[in-house]
Parts: sequence; C-alpha cells; structure tokens
Amino acid sequence: MILRNMSKECVGVIGSGSFGTAVANILSKNSKVLLYARNAETVEKIKSTRISNGQHLHENITVTNSLEEVAKKCNVIFPVVPSANFRDMMRQFAPFLHPYHVLIHGTKGLDLILPHEMPTDFKMDRSCIRTMSEVIREESVVVRVGCMAGPNLAKELALGHPAATVIASPFNEVINEGKRLLRSEKFQVYGNQDLKGVELCGVLKNIIAIASGIISGLGFGDNAKGLLISRGLVEMIYLGKALGGEISSFIGLAGIGDLVATASSQTSRNYTIGFKLAQGKSMDEAIAEMEETAEGVNTIKIIKQLADAQGIKPLITDTLYKILYEGMKPQDGLSYLMKYPGNIDIDFL
Repeated sequence: MILRNMSKECVGVIGSGSFGTAVANILSKNSKVLLYARNAETVEKIKSTRISNGQHLHENITVTNSLEEVAKKCNVIFPVVPSANFRDMMRQFAPFLHPYHVLIHGTKGLDLILPHEMPTDFKMDRSCIRTMSEVIREESVVVRVGCMAGPNLAKELALGHPAATVIASPFNEVINEGKRLLRSEKFQVYGNQDLKGVELCGVLKNIIAIASGIISGLGFGDNAKGLLISRGLVEMIYLGKALGGEISSFIGLAGIGDLVATASSQTSRNYTIGFKLAQGKSMDEAIAEMEETAEGVNTIKIIKQLADAQGIKPLITDTLYKILYEGMKPQDGLSYLMKYPGNIDIDFL
C-alpha cells in the first residue's frame, strides 16, 4: 500500500505534555498540526496564551480536545501520552480510526496485562507485557504503526538544539513518512525496522536513568556513572533479547544514544526521581514533586515481576526495586552493586 503525500496535510499529536508539545513544534515546520489536550480548560488556556507546557506554539499548530476531529483531519498521528493512560486513550480514540491511519507513538513505557482470576500456578511471561505499538493494534483497526525513540529530551528540543530520533516500524512507508514530517536542519531522523527492539530501548533505559540520578544524588562522579551506563547497557540488552528485541537496536541511537542522554541529563524525569531518592525523599514524595510521569518507576515494577517469574536476575533493576518498593537505602543499594562479584565484561556478542 502506498501512502498519499501526507506531508502537505494536517498531522495530529495526542498529548500536550512537554514532549508532545515539542514534537508538535518540530512537525509544524513542515506541516499543519492539530495538537490534542484532554482537558477543555487546558485547551482554552493554550489557545489564549499560545503556550503549552511552557513552550510557545508555532503558528501552524491548532489545539483541540476532540479525538474525533484529530482522526477526521489527520492521516498521520503521533500519540504521546503516559503508558498508564495509553490504553484508555486508545479505547476512546479507536471508534474514529480507520485502516488508512498511521500512528507513530512517542511513549516509552509498558502495559501490563494480568488474568482477572490469578491461578495458583500462574507464571508471568512475555505474553503479559505489551509495548505501546501492541496496545495500538489490540485496541484499534490501525495496522501501520511505528514509534519515535532516541535522545529526545523535551527541554532541549524546545530550545531548538541539534538532535536526532529513530522512527521504527516494519513498514518502510511509515519510516519514510516519519522522516519527511520530522526532519529539519536541526533534527535528523533515522529508520529502523526493529519496532519491538526500539520500543524496548526507550523503555529500559529509564531504569538506568533512575540509577544514574541516585549516583549523582549521592555525590559520586563520572567514573561511577560510566560504570553504571556500561553495565546498564548490558542489562538492557539481556532484558531486550528476552522480550524479543534485536541487539543491533540497543547499540544504536535509540539504545546507547538515548541511554547516555537520559542518564546524564538533569532535565531527565527519571534521572530526577533517582536524584530525589538519593537526597532522602521517599518514592511517593519524589513522584509528588514531579510535574510529569517518570516512566521508569512503573517499568521497574513490571520488569521485576517478569524477571522473578522467569528466574532471571537483572541486578540493577532488582536493586532499584528494593530501593523504590522495599525501603532499601540508596547508599546500601550502591554498596550491594559494588560488592556483587563481577564476570566477563561483554558476553552477549
């Protein structure tokens, strides 16, 4: 199936958070954009101020709180909402969607599906976990699905700093359309057909970013951070392979590129959560002080459950779970990681 020349049409963005707004402004350089915000009062405020989440909106952007309007006016749509709300959003959106629509999501989280009645011998496995592209396919008739992932910190995108992203999809026309819509002088776009792997890169790096924030919050330096990032990448690859991703995606822009950016930036939500924990905040206190969702918190819980059920031990994830949910002190967690016996540096190639 060949896509029509959609770059001259209106493009939709679902979600007016910091990243959704940044994506809308990037898209507005090449197209008219319809930006959806759920709350009608928020829409009216954005319309009157032309500011969304602290970012001035390009003149090519129109704001709406009608999902039906987005579906009618836009063939290509970028859903950018937290994973905890993603399935509900798709269920509301699905009645207005058709097979000709293209959805390229920008959500770096997982959806957990468990039986309503848990059997005594229940064992959690990959079938209980959905990426956002899988949620889209389960809840709608849309077939051509992709994701947007990479070192895309919203605050830097809002400032117009040079950056790049990966559009992943098994459909070449989705990748090509993503490139045409997003690419500009300061924003490069690459393609990757390993949709699942690229989605998992964006999901799993959030875990390591929380650990990086803890290291910084405890006052340790770049040696410790370099150790964490390198070992964190190895853990990401093992978990990614177990969940169906390809190694090549993890050593590319959406993997190591996004990991380095998110684990090094004080503007990263997940890094910030870790930093607050290291300074003595409880998890609830740290989350309450955040303006937007740090996806890594929920991801740690999901991956921990899966790892336990499958008898595997992702060391960093397991330690972070103890810090977040079992009361382990961040300093004790770091000491535990440092004392754990090392093995071969690289053994997954």
